[in-house]
Amino acid sequence: QQVEVDVKIMLDPENTDNKAGLKHPNNETRLPLITKKKSAPMCSQKIGKGHTVTSPWALPAFRSLDSALPLVGEDIPQGPLSLTGQRLTLPAAKRTLPVPPLVSKAAPFPEFPRQHKKSAAAIYGTYSSGKGNIAPLPSSNSVVSTRKSKPEWTYPAQQLESEVHIPSQTQDPCLDWDIAVHHGTVDQKAPGFLALQQRHHSSWGSIVGFLEHTEKLLKDHAVPLATINGQKLAQIASDFDFNENPTKSDILSVIKNQSAVEKILNRPGQRRRGRGGTAVAAAEIPRRCHGAALGSGQQQWAAGVLGASWRSWHHLARVRNALREARHRHLENFYSRAKHLAANWNRIRTSRRTIIHIPSLGYSQRIREHIPDLALQQNLQMGRLCDILDANVDVIYICPLALSEELLQYYNKLLGLQAAVRSGNPEDMADLQDRFKILTPEAINSFPEHHMCLATVLKYSPRTIQRLQVLIQSKDAYMVGGVPHQDDLAVADVLQVPLLGSEPAVAQLYSTKSGSKRIFASAGVQTPPGQWDIHSREQLFRALSQLVLDNMEVQRWLFKVDDERGGNGTAYCDVISHLECYHWIQKEWQRHSPEVWSKSQARELALVKISQELPGLLAQHVQPVNEKRFPTWEKFLQTFLSQGGVIEAFPFSASITNLTVDLLIEPTGEVTMVSSGDQLHAEGPLRSSGTTIPQRSVDPAVLNSLCSKIGEVCKCKGVLGYFSVDFVAFTHPRTRERQVWATDLDLCYSDQLALTQLLLYVTDGNLDCGSSCLQGPLGSKESRSQRIQHEGTKPPAPSSPWCAVASSQLRHSSLSGISYNLLLHTCKARGVGFDLQEKQGTVFVLYEDQERHRLGMITIGEDLQGVLLTFARNLFIIHQEISAPNMQGETNFKMAIRDIEAILGVTAENKLKLGEEQPWEADALKE
Repeated sequence: QQVEVDVKIMLDPENTDNKAGLKHPNNETRLPLITKKKSAPMCSQKIGKGHTVTSPWALPAFRSLDSALPLVGEDIPQGPLSLTGQRLTLPAAKRTLPVPPLVSKAAPFPEFPRQHKKSAAAIYGTYSSGKGNIAPLPSSNSVVSTRKSKPEWTYPAQQLESEVHIPSQTQDPCLDWDIAVHHGTVDQKAPGFLALQQRHHSSWGSIVGFLEHTEKLLKDHAVPLATINGQKLAQIASDFDFNENPTKSDILSVIKNQSAVEKILNRPGQRRRGRGGTAVAAAEIPRRCHGAALGSGQQQWAAGVLGASWRSWHHLARVRNALREARHRHLENFYSRAKHLAANWNRIRTSRRTIIHIPSLGYSQRIREHIPDLALQQNLQMGRLCDILDANVDVIYICPLALSEELLQYYNKLLGLQAAVRSGNPEDMADLQDRFKILTPEAINSFPEHHMCLATVLKYSPRTIQRLQVLIQSKDAYMVGGVPHQDDLAVADVLQVPLLGSEPAVAQLYSTKSGSKRIFASAGVQTPPGQWDIHSREQLFRALSQLVLDNMEVQRWLFKVDDERGGNGTAYCDVISHLECYHWIQKEWQRHSPEVWSKSQARELALVKISQELPGLLAQHVQPVNEKRFPTWEKFLQTFLSQGGVIEAFPFSASITNLTVDLLIEPTGEVTMVSSGDQLHAEGPLRSSGTTIPQRSVDPAVLNSLCSKIGEVCKCKGVLGYFSVDFVAFTHPRTRERQVWATDLDLCYSDQLALTQLLLYVTDGNLDCGSSCLQGPLGSKESRSQRIQHEGTKPPAPSSPWCAVASSQLRHSSLSGISYNLLLHTCKARGVGFDLQEKQGTVFVLYEDQERHRLGMITIGEDLQGVLLTFARNLFIIHQEISAPNMQGETNFKMAIRDIEAILGVTAENKLKLGEEQPWEADALKE
């Protein structure tokens, strides 16, 4: 009987007659009168024509009214935390950016016809939308949809034919801003929570952090109920950085029933009633015993503790405010100096200047913690020194490692080859040590456990900062960083020089996998079929089910974590191969015409079948690229959903080429291509291990058009300086047409660009990216011919196009057993070296001389096949010289050779024969 009364109350909470019968014998508390509120305070996302579903922590997909950053709808990142918890407000970005004319149109999720609604609900359960009941995927806590659904892979450009529907910003349906916290848990379905989420997405990261600390405080003190004032929460939280902890008074200031909550918090012994109270009580016993011996002095001790805490709180508040003000000042000065750099760029770029190179990897802390040998990874761009090729340029290179005298002498000699390269005479070598400086910050070993980026280490190295100030005094100078970080701005501010790079917040927003997809969509370039801004299991399974059904030709699907780099956050799965219902779906698809299939009941049932199979299929067959970090699918999925990520189709072709293009957005706004190359994949198709320069896989005119579109969009978004774009090119197996997809965007100076700078330095060549042609200088034979023609009446002959193979990722554990001097002399004796007269051969890039297990190498020549063979031959020779027959060492040399064999399209039996076959070589050939 009691249950019936309870049910009546839940069904009709306004009826007081129902509540009158509710009388619990042991509880005198009465239920409050629940007034009827307007429906539709739910902040929702569009997935089709009128179809909306709620996402508890996701950011709304339209432009904020109170955000200083002019972001269009598709730029708003989805998920609990954007920009690693930092605010999106960029105070200096005051210009209004145009809304991109072409963005993806959302495809509606299929509806079940009336006669099948009951059966579908039996499989899924239903939820209400603007056009009836739609079957969600079978799963857990909340229903989160994909933001967009892309068309079939054969026509990826169709997604750009119309604009996304953006909800009206003139109406404010969120009338209730109060948020209930029950037993320390925020009610994420409360209208106030959703209203707050909808209106304050620009500071949502700070709000989430504030709510997490509020939950912890209330749980620790067993507070049964608290009500948060949403408007006041937004005001208070916006003043906090995500990594700052609000105080108890800060939290109480946003609680409406503050007096009741504070009374509970101050109740003696209340902390022991909350979460972890037993451990707190146990820790308090010895303190109590000690205090009891003091007698009346216990009060003095307590007063002293309170006074110290009060002074500490005020000190922390002052530090926090000072830090906030400093960051604001750094940002303002960054934009002020960028404006000055733009106004004077044409003069600066042609006059005497100093470039400060800081190859810092300013990724978030959670990313840097998982980068092995972080200092070494930041030193893979020694080629930046070659900017002194311009006679007006001096270079200061900030090195994250302490280089030995042997290594410094190597670079002195390498850079001193400039005059000898131009003349072809080794005796013309010059000493250019006054043109470049390699500085190592003194704090490189002061924070071994903090995984600091190079810019932060330099910030805490006052002696190096002081030396930099002396070196650039009264000179035109600017900084070129790596992955942008807040401390890049701090260093630039101390040195009072402009930074040729993007603001860190902009770089973090658009360098994510999802952010790059928004750039590509705005640019109107083709991308792989896929979905981005995935933050929940339901969203993942729903999006993948739809993608598999719409792109049945795609065999392999990729899963990429938003913030990861270098393939470390990538996993793949051959879904079709393991999908049990695939043959049934194919049979049904063949029975229907495309027009009928898109609306047929069979298609709806196919979607149901796929979604039911996916959870188990992925758990069993997904393969992470970095198995050491992600040994299981569940481990990968946890990181994927916490950081957000994308689903992306892998090209369905036997011939696939990945390529990287480096671009520069100059301070004046001019966009230029500065390097291009086809990738090598020694460690699998999803990890780049090197490049062949220039690229030869895509028509240069097509590539120029794509890069121009992407560059213009990046410029409109506030991107400045060097950045790179990854493409994948393949031949469609059915139409035989050449397809080019944009796949990734890195807003930083790349390893490929550093290798290109070294290539141009040692050859005195010129890379014309517009025609994908590397113009090599005249060798000795051509020089003699040119002199003869010059003495006569014929004009000089043009130089021949060249190519190079370059890699900064060569690894061999046995390199540590031999000094660099001995290695170079041994290679020279075996014919591995560089010919100054012909300007061909091999140049090594040395990174450090402590562990010595990494190596960079560039091989230059006139014929791509010959250069590839020379590169592979060099690897054979080096391995033979540094390895014993019974100790081969850990290396990726074998995989690099196999990749070259695949590029050449020849068998191992009739290629790469080296005269004398060593045991390791024979094993490699057999493999």
